[in-house]
Amino acid sequence: MIDVFGLSHKDSGPISVTTGAERNASATDSPIGSPTRRGPRHEQVVFCSDERSGLYAIIAVYSTALGPALGGTRFYPYESEQAALADVLNLSRAMAYKNALAGLDLGGGKAVIIGDPSADKSEALLRAYGRFVESLGGRYYTACDVGTYSEDMDVVARESSYVTGRTPAHGGAGDSSILTAFGVFQGMRAAADHTFGTPTLRGRRVGVEGVGKVGRRLVDHLIEDGAEVVVCDVDEHAVDLVRRRHPSVDVVADNAALIASDIDVYAPCALGGALNEATVPLLRARIVCGGANNQLADAGVGKLLVERGILYAPDYVVNSGGVIQVADEIEGFNMERARARAAQIFDTTAKIFALAAADGVPPATAADRLAERRMSEVGRLRGIWLRR
Repeated sequence: MIDVFGLSHKDSGPISVTTGAERNASATDSPIGSPTRRGPRHEQVVFCSDERSGLYAIIAVYSTALGPALGGTRFYPYESEQAALADVLNLSRAMAYKNALAGLDLGGGKAVIIGDPSADKSEALLRAYGRFVESLGGRYYTACDVGTYSEDMDVVARESSYVTGRTPAHGGAGDSSILTAFGVFQGMRAAADHTFGTPTLRGRRVGVEGVGKVGRRLVDHLIEDGAEVVVCDVDEHAVDLVRRRHPSVDVVADNAALIASDIDVYAPCALGGALNEATVPLLRARIVCGGANNQLADAGVGKLLVERGILYAPDYVVNSGGVIQVADEIEGFNMERARARAAQIFDTTAKIFALAAADGVPPATAADRLAERRMSEVGRLRGIWLRR
């Protein structure tokens, strides 16, 4: 039997949800759906289960003000349903802001599948999930995220028309790390222009934490631009791949050593929360710009960076190249068109820095304001009725 539950699910107690730059800070709200809860609400949260395939998923649609919600599917062994719910709510909010600043006519959504992808993933489970995506009638487009891959999206798409991030063999964009890394590089160029007066990393020393798919491609761009690069990663094989491709790259033992080293730019491309009250005082770089999500451990870290004179390029702005890449599939994927749109991350990042300076606020706050303005101003136009 397949069930879809509404907001009053049995375990939906108080949760920690955040919005915009504040999504890194903890704030306990009232139970979801409570009439006393204040602030922006999610438009729709759906619990999906199929006992025989082992599927248990949650789909959250934060906003469709700009268009149908787009966001990836995270397959992860959460400790509890509550942890999964908190994650999907936070991630879907972040996607609304990311898509708005990427200039996409798409809202924000996200999905999580509770389980161990290495043990629980199956064709039946993915196809059952696809039917739930289809049941939303196009309000939500899904794509890859942690624990899911383009090949998985091909399977999901056998049951749903609202799937992006598919393999090239099926008309998809393939590996979204291509434009994710390209977008981070464009944001870094804008940060260099703002800080050093020139939009290049030539002659600058850049520390890249995490050289997986995104970090490795970012190193390619940096070396080509003439930067000196130092890296670290817990995966020795990933480091070896980079060193074989670029023998000039230096390696340090861990992130602590990288942060304390003599670098001009720090690029977190691994897990979130790398910047906190303990690490920021040790940071010697003048710029922080990387591909990781949720780099700030809490909202106060943004202010701490400003106090130290360190320019922070908001992560959900500069790492939006991936969502730009998969979103292009909706029109029929064209890499040249998608890359041209991702190149605009340079201009968006520069605009955020200028707005932050003019308003006397951290760049993350300026980015939030810019995203909210677009969602409000463009979303308002839905009130002008058109015959379809």
